[in-house]
Amino acid sequence: MEIKYLIELNNYPTVKVGSNLIEQLKPTPADEIISLENTYNNGQLFPKALRELLYIAGEYCYVFDYGLNDTQTELQADVRENLVDFNLSIVRPFYAVDIYGYGSTFLFVYLDEDAEDPIIYEGAYGGDPRGWLHSLNATLSQFVNARLKRFLSGENPF
Repeated sequence: MEIKYLIELNNYPTVKVGSNLIEQLKPTPADEIISLENTYNNGQLFPKALRELLYIAGEYCYVFDYGLNDTQTELQADVRENLVDFNLSIVRPFYAVDIYGYGSTFLFVYLDEDAEDPIIYEGAYGGDPRGWLHSLNATLSQFVNARLKRFLSGENPF
């Protein structure tokens, strides 16, 4: 796959943290990406930046938290189960890219924005002064690049 948006992340497949710990990106298998597109985007390709993220680091990414989920399929199910548990819904097609705060908050992109590099949003089940769903005012690649820059400078990316 030609990488257009997540070039910097792709340039750092393995990074050393501290004196011993090595972090290594782990991609989602191509057949799982296709299955995810079939399930969550009616068989249409995901936006390019999202496909790149999955292709580069869908199973493990040092700048995203996938919670206790071992696969992207589990992450999507976890977020959707939490929506039901909190009696909330998102009526537009979406894809979760991060879950944190013991599952109380997640990051996602809408799949119907007709953008190769969609805006990233946050959903906070417990509420947020900005509304339980709100834009983070950055595209997926801008968000990833900002977290990557913090991580590579030795800061916590979260």
